[in-house]
Amino acid sequence: MDITGRLERFFSQRRIFFFAVVIALLAALPAFGFSRYIMRICIVISIYSMLTLALNLVAGYTGQLSMGNGGFYAIGAYTATLLMINAGLSFWSSLVVAAAFAGISGFLLGLPTLRLKGSYLTIVTLGFGEIVRMILMNWDTVTNGTLGVRNIPLPSLFGVSLSFTNHGLYYLALVLTALVSVFCALVINSKVGRAFIAIREDEIAAQMMGIKTVRYKVLAFVLSATISGIAGAFYAPMVGYIDPNSFTFDISSQIISMAILGGLGTMRGMYFGAAALIVFPEVSRFLMDYRFVIYGLILVLMMRFRPQGLLGWRTRLPYRFGKVLERQLAAEGSLPPLL
Repeated sequence: MDITGRLERFFSQRRIFFFAVVIALLAALPAFGFSRYIMRICIVISIYSMLTLALNLVAGYTGQLSMGNGGFYAIGAYTATLLMINAGLSFWSSLVVAAAFAGISGFLLGLPTLRLKGSYLTIVTLGFGEIVRMILMNWDTVTNGTLGVRNIPLPSLFGVSLSFTNHGLYYLALVLTALVSVFCALVINSKVGRAFIAIREDEIAAQMMGIKTVRYKVLAFVLSATISGIAGAFYAPMVGYIDPNSFTFDISSQIISMAILGGLGTMRGMYFGAAALIVFPEVSRFLMDYRFVIYGLILVLMMRFRPQGLLGWRTRLPYRFGKVLERQLAAEGSLPPLL
C-alpha cells in the first residue's frame, strides 16, 4: 500500500473525530483574537465553500460541467440587496426570496439547456453568466448600473447587528455553510443523489433503468442555483457594496478551479479547494506578479498527477458500498484502500 493509500485510510477511518475537531476549532476561532483581516478571509472561504458545494451537485455528482454559478451568485446578491434597500425587507426575508429567485432562474435556464452535453452545455452556461452581468450593468433604473449599490445594511438578529466587530458575520457564515453542507449531504445520500450519480456514470444506462435524466439534471441545476443565491445574498451585506464587476467570469472559473483541486464528487474536497485557493494568493503576496504563475502551475501539476483532486479518492466509486464489502474489495485489489 503506498503512502497516499495509508493516509486516505487513516483519515477516512477517523473522519467523525476529525470532523468534530474541525467544528470545535472553527467555533472557537474568534476567541484567539485574530485580526479583522483574518476573520474576513475565513468568511470568504465559507462563501466559496457554499459555491463549490453548489457546483459539486451539478459537476461532481451529475457530471454536467456548468460555468454559470457566478450568474446565480450575482442574482442572489442583487435580489437580496434591492429587497433590503428598496422594499425594506429584513435580511432573512431577502435571503429566502433571493434563494428562491436564483432557483427559479436555474430552472428557466435548465429546461432549454440541460438536453445539451459536454462543451455545449459549458458554453451556454458561460454565456448565461455574462448575460446576467450585462443586464446588471445596463439596467440602470433597477441595479444602478456600473455605479453599483452602496450602503447595504448588515444582517441583524433580535435587534443586534451582525458585524465583524462582534463576530456575528463569521458565525452567520459558519451556520449557513453548515446548513448548506447538511442539505447537500442529505441530497447526495438520498434517492435523488443516487440518480445524480447514475447519470454521471452512464446517462444512457440510467435512462434504460427508468431514471428521468432530464428531470434530475434540471433538479440538480435548480438546487445548485439556489445554494449559489444564498451565498450571494450573504456576500452583499458582508462587503457593503456590489457592482456588476463583482461578478465577472473570474468568479465562475475560480469556483470550478476550487472544485477540481479539492476533488469533484466529494464534499470534503470542496472545503479544501475553497480554503486553498483563497489562502494561497494571500500568503504569496510577497511574490507579487509571479504568484499567479505559481497558482496556475500548481493546478497544471495537480491535473497531471492527481486528476481526481487532492481529496477525491472516493470518486472512483459510483455508489457507497457497505464497510464490510469495501474491505473485501480492497483486500482483493478491486478497489483502492478507501476505508
